[in-house]
Amino acid sequence: MQIKMNKPNQNDMKKLALFNLGFRPFFLGASIFAVISIVSWMLVYFSLSNVRIENVSTSQWHAHEMLYGYGMAVVAGFLLTAVKNWTGISTLHGKPLMLLFMLWCTARVLFLFGTALLPWAATADLLFGLILIVAIAIPIIKAKQWMQLAVVSKIMLLWVGNLVFYLGCFGVLASGMLYAINGAVLLFISLILMIGRRVIPFFIERGVEYKIQLKQYKWLDISILLVFVALFLNVIFLQIASLTSLLAGVLFALNGYRLYNWYTAGIWRVPLLWSLYLSAWLINLGFFCYGLQTLFSHLSILTLHIFTIGGIGLMTLSMMSRVALGHTGRDIRKPSRWMSFAFAGVVASVIFRAVVPMVTMQFYPSWVFVAAIFWILAFAIFVVIYTPILLKPRADGAFG
Repeated sequence: MQIKMNKPNQNDMKKLALFNLGFRPFFLGASIFAVISIVSWMLVYFSLSNVRIENVSTSQWHAHEMLYGYGMAVVAGFLLTAVKNWTGISTLHGKPLMLLFMLWCTARVLFLFGTALLPWAATADLLFGLILIVAIAIPIIKAKQWMQLAVVSKIMLLWVGNLVFYLGCFGVLASGMLYAINGAVLLFISLILMIGRRVIPFFIERGVEYKIQLKQYKWLDISILLVFVALFLNVIFLQIASLTSLLAGVLFALNGYRLYNWYTAGIWRVPLLWSLYLSAWLINLGFFCYGLQTLFSHLSILTLHIFTIGGIGLMTLSMMSRVALGHTGRDIRKPSRWMSFAFAGVVASVIFRAVVPMVTMQFYPSWVFVAAIFWILAFAIFVVIYTPILLKPRADGAFG
């Protein structure tokens, strides 16, 4: 029996496909915002902007937008797409997806003006989070894929974290901003560990040019999960410094062993593989530095940026690059050569933001500026390359 493949209609190919599936608007929005937000932060950091920021420090304002702004956009785009694949049930598309995206955009634009419009920004932001939770939970519940609710629970915790941040801004909850930022970093790392465990070895096995079966150990996965939960609870509630060091050190050893078992030399010939693998190791380096913070207090801000730029930043850029190709009917084995420079730019950013300052702290503001330039260039490359891909219909003519 022959299956006749319909060629994509030329008129259909000219249509706007931005709201056909969740990854399209949110990956595009996240990448553009990654550039705009850091430009805005540099203007504030070097006192070149008079943005009104009250009841929250400028660094917390910046951290919130990179975590709950950029980070949540990537998560939204990924999960609205992944949940459809997992369950076979359509997720938001068309006008409902446009509404969700506009809520996210509204919160970002309003918060760029500082805290002058904070009540409206908070309303849009929290409403965006609630709708996202419902949008990914309903298909999972309909499909009775109860194990997938673990992902939903993390998004719910991120929503609670965002609420805690705003309660802190309004003076309702003391130190709410600090709890929200520390919690969000760990929750994003947790999501990466969970989803990375599923997809990174899968991508490596199918992405290298030879047959390989990577070793997986259930006891190792369970151990990493339990130790991470213990670390999260201690950091947020108990705050016992010696216990944090112990748990972070154990995580570094366990996760390092898992990454060792995922290694194969062929990844270095495939940018979409080495970027994922390297970001996973940068997260592990973050655990190592996290464990040293009780001995070297100045490591705290540097560790934060190893996690956020090296771990979250590089991982999300790599995942967006791969998902956008795969879900628009393009060959994931042939990404633009420019994406290698984009990935390298994020690596350079984390080096100048978190590694170089450990050696030459006296030039700290200069290193911050250089790191920002590399980050901006990296995401600008993504925007230029992927905007037409995300706007146009699938190359194979299918909907999505």
